[in-house]
Amino acid sequence: NLGADGGSHNGKDRSYPIAIGTGLLTDSRLWSEVVGSRGVVLVTDDQVGPLYAQRLQSALPALDRLTLITLPAGEQHKSMASVQQILDAALADRHERQSLFMALGGGVVGDMTGFAASLFLRGADFVQIPTTLLAQVDSSVGGKTGVNHSMGKNLIGAFHQPKHVIIDLDTLSTLPDREYAAGLAEVIKYGLIRDAAFFHWLVAQVSALQARDIPTLASAIERSCAIKAAVVMEDEQERGVRAHLNFGHTFGHAIERN
Repeated sequence: NLGADGGSHNGKDRSYPIAIGTGLLTDSRLWSEVVGSRGVVLVTDDQVGPLYAQRLQSALPALDRLTLITLPAGEQHKSMASVQQILDAALADRHERQSLFMALGGGVVGDMTGFAASLFLRGADFVQIPTTLLAQVDSSVGGKTGVNHSMGKNLIGAFHQPKHVIIDLDTLSTLPDREYAAGLAEVIKYGLIRDAAFFHWLVAQVSALQARDIPTLASAIERSCAIKAAVVMEDEQERGVRAHLNFGHTFGHAIERN
């Protein structure tokens, strides 16, 4: 377990635990502690859902209500229409503010679920369950949520910190090579912007990382999350040092747009 800090607001502590390990999706004791007896709004997409949604649901405690929402996968669906779909389903099943939103998937699912949670009855709790390496070290930590707009990426959103981040390393076994490489690039970024020793350690561990060695990945993800949490604690709403986390992103978004 790794502690993360989403900053503080009006004197309130908004730190949250990050669990990193294997077998976490099916750890019924863990989910009993995280969920309790609250209703759950579980959001996933049509690529991740068939792989992991049933496995997770089987580990959840007895619930008053469980709503499963499966969205189309892909950046093109990161929109207000998808967020509306999440909210419509939660309201139709009569969820209350005490219900827990859970994001099972990559960064797109996490961003939209967190944004929907921030809007639902003026703010509900949510949990990040990132299934891509990129989401595990980036979007699941820090509280940035939102959707894209025709005029640009991530232009509509809110800062809404999760209550827990649950990183099950087993989900990386089904991640395509291209998506895995994208996550490794993000890990390398943390070394470049904040920790030279970590960068040199990554260089020495290239073979293990390429082989998806679990202990090596666990160490790399833990250090990446710790670096991001420290930056976010300094500057939650990106008025200064948090912009360092955009290293490589700004040009990347511009290239995607063109």
